Amino acid sequence: MKVIYKITYPNGKIYIGKDLTDSINYFGSAASTLIEQDFTRDQRRHFTITKEILWESDTASDNEVNRKEVEFIRSFRSNDPAIGYNQWPKLRGGELQDSSCQADYLHGGNLTSGVSKLAK
Repeated sequence: MKVIYKITYPNGKIYIGKDLTDSINYFGSAASTLIEQDFTRDQRRHFTITKEILWESDTASDNEVNRKEVEFIRSFRSNDPAIGYNQWPKLRGGELQDSSCQADYLHGGNLTSGVSKLAK
């Protein structure tokens, strides 16, 4: 199973990632240096994050999963430093993000059934 997941940190910031093996113990590759800046030493003593599967597929190619990951990053705006820890794709100043993927997710859309047409 290939999945796109969202990690939510105690400060509310998020990280969107992909896992081509659906490992229960994989929590992404967000830059530790960015995350460390947002938490005091005391806050780091008891630190809880959540991992939520946003999308999954048994049939998608790796390229389709890569495109879906970018779609979710843009939709959730997790590449905006005020919102999340994704550093890629770079957020372009003033660009409007397509929120169709997030809107479908928030309104109970069936995101886990396969690859949807990607937003332009």
